[in-house]
Amino acid sequence: MIRVPADPTGRLSDAWRLCVGTGRIELALRRDYQDSLAVLQRDIGFRYIRGHGLLSDGMGVHRPYDHEGARRIHHSFTYVDQVVDAYLAAGLRPFLELGFMPGELASGTQTVFWWRGNVTPPRSHREWADLVRATLAHLVDRYGLDEVRSWPIEVWNEPNLIDFWQDADEQAYHRLYEVTAHAVKEVDAGLQVGGPAISPGADDWLDRFAEFAERRDVPVDFVSKHAYTSGPAQHVPFGVHQTLAPALDLLDQFATPRDRLKGTRLAELPVHITEFNSSYRPDNPIHDTAFHAAYLAPVLAHGGDHADSFSYWTFSDMFEETGVPTALFHGGFGLLTHRQIRKPTYHLYAFMARMGPDLLARGDDHLITRHPDGRVTVLAWSPVDPTGQTPGPDRHALRLSLPVAAQEVFVRRSTVDEEHGNAYTAWRRMGSPRSPKPGQLDVLHEAAEPARSHRRLPVREGRAELNLTLARNEITLIELTPVADETPPWWDERRLLGGTAS
Repeated sequence: MIRVPADPTGRLSDAWRLCVGTGRIELALRRDYQDSLAVLQRDIGFRYIRGHGLLSDGMGVHRPYDHEGARRIHHSFTYVDQVVDAYLAAGLRPFLELGFMPGELASGTQTVFWWRGNVTPPRSHREWADLVRATLAHLVDRYGLDEVRSWPIEVWNEPNLIDFWQDADEQAYHRLYEVTAHAVKEVDAGLQVGGPAISPGADDWLDRFAEFAERRDVPVDFVSKHAYTSGPAQHVPFGVHQTLAPALDLLDQFATPRDRLKGTRLAELPVHITEFNSSYRPDNPIHDTAFHAAYLAPVLAHGGDHADSFSYWTFSDMFEETGVPTALFHGGFGLLTHRQIRKPTYHLYAFMARMGPDLLARGDDHLITRHPDGRVTVLAWSPVDPTGQTPGPDRHALRLSLPVAAQEVFVRRSTVDEEHGNAYTAWRRMGSPRSPKPGQLDVLHEAAEPARSHRRLPVREGRAELNLTLARNEITLIELTPVADETPPWWDERRLLGGTAS
């Protein structure tokens, strides 16, 4: 029996929902994307959203033309305005990532992804700086300086990887960062700029980034990096399988910037994990499973101890880096599939959104909070075996003694596991239809609903004892609300069929 203290140990960090990732931001122009944002914000309520492609050709910002024998540049913000308007209407602010390179400004032809984002340095750093200044000046003019000052501005994405930055040239990235950061500050000194947005396995870039920033006196307002736990991809048609490290390895990765930057000029800056997930592939079926929700539960519970934000990559399966998905469930990053079907990991986030602000207790398998009105909320999860060598325990028991200021509590339990709140299981059982018919979609939405149960518990000496048994790969949310019983004195269940009281 775990005796939960009555006094809070602190506040529950909301770093887990400060930001969420998205496929390239051009996708925000589509209806299914905006429908998914509405569902996401209704149930979870993220604050910022980050994605690639703000300056890529698909957004049509950088528009060179010839006039009177001279090359001139026109900056067009038609799509930028529509995307940002859609985000703000959904209650989200953009976490701006400056990239990729417009084709007419690029020094080379190397691209990444099915949609061909150019990853080469600019052939003119002056023209790149003009593009950055024009974009931010337009945003300030349209949305107001105070608003845009609240939007973090990240320079590029994973420049340590040759796929994302030509030759993974660190010196070339430092030059790009310096030019960009000064251009940002020329628009307004209060705008936030940061980087280097590195992928896992390149932490030495942080050391050299700090040294470069100090040596060159370059503005840095925050530090960013990414975190994943998967091994090399084992390819199958339209998908991959990968090994996984334990989820706590993500917490170690979250902690790396602060550990490595101690004693540098960047030591006290905010740390943003601008992408994290288990697998770094958008076609790994693990993302669709109940296992994935239980695997990530301790990360959401503890991640705020190590970073100011950690952004789940991504909110929706509308994501086309490896091409248009070939089936409804295809291992996409999303918390939601196309057509807004909720995955188990979506429910993990929705459960977190219902936790209280006062932190009472945390452990390897539970998180307990309290709301200002006295409600106590428990998030519990089954342990998983990330090696895949065992299926994990068939059952997991948890006994809690919870402080409650009432004589009785109403207990509401919401459960997601292999059988409940799991549309992926239903989809597999119906034959894995690549394009489900309307009736099948209805079934899948129904299968995505968590199982719910209700009961009352007595409270003795200010405590309620809660005995939980969790199934394999289960996450469960327990909400205990003090009962104010308003049953009239004449009510008698025994007389429902017209009988008399004995």
